[in-house]
Amino acid sequence: MKIKILYEDSNILAIDKPSGVSVHPDGRSKEKTISDWFLKNYPKTKNVGEPIKIKNDDKFFELLPRPGIVHRLDKDTSGVLLLAKNQKAYEFLKEQFKGREIKKVYNAIVLGSMKNDRGTIRKPIGRSGNDFRKRLAGRGARGELREAITEYTVLKRFTSPPSSPSKGEGAKFTYLEVRPKTGRTHQIRVHMKFINHPVVCDSLYNGGHPSPKGIDRLALHAKSIVFKDLKGKIIKVESPLPKEFIEVLK
Repeated sequence: MKIKILYEDSNILAIDKPSGVSVHPDGRSKEKTISDWFLKNYPKTKNVGEPIKIKNDDKFFELLPRPGIVHRLDKDTSGVLLLAKNQKAYEFLKEQFKGREIKKVYNAIVLGSMKNDRGTIRKPIGRSGNDFRKRLAGRGARGELREAITEYTVLKRFTSPPSSPSKGEGAKFTYLEVRPKTGRTHQIRVHMKFINHPVVCDSLYNGGHPSPKGIDRLALHAKSIVFKDLKGKIIKVESPLPKEFIEVLK
């Protein structure tokens, strides 16, 4: 697995996570994960962080520790991911996430032409009662509803060419900058679905809808992250826009 390093010091690593690679194991798939890559290349991180737990038959079974994993990106989301190289860095970054001090910016391509140039979605997120993989905002959300806030700005609206001249005008899409203020599971994907502009190629929340030609992966990219290193210096790390996005947005 080839992983591009975007930033590194003696305590913290920031990588450019590819789309299609899971951050940590789920107990079902045998595919290699970012955890596997990190442990192979930084073996001293074996006991950094906390082990992941999976629920099976109402009991929790611990897997191998997920070394240095401070936060996560969904499997099909690409972009900046922070990893802690020691326990002190892990705890330090965890506190920044908990205190909402870390600033994250994403780029997304969503279905439809969004009316407003910017907005804030404030809608608690719970679990779906129909699919254990899904989260839900609004009607039907189950379990504990957790605060979730997402800000967005429209960068571009565009129409994709129709699949054939007889089909008339193509589908409409919107390219966004998205700034999640909280860190709930699937937050951006769930909030975009809630306002009827789901993320393109999201098989879980946007199945069966059209996508721009050239995009065949989840159109969500973690563009940048801002955090403090252990010396208190503000660090900003950016990931280049994926080539698929660049081609579609020409």
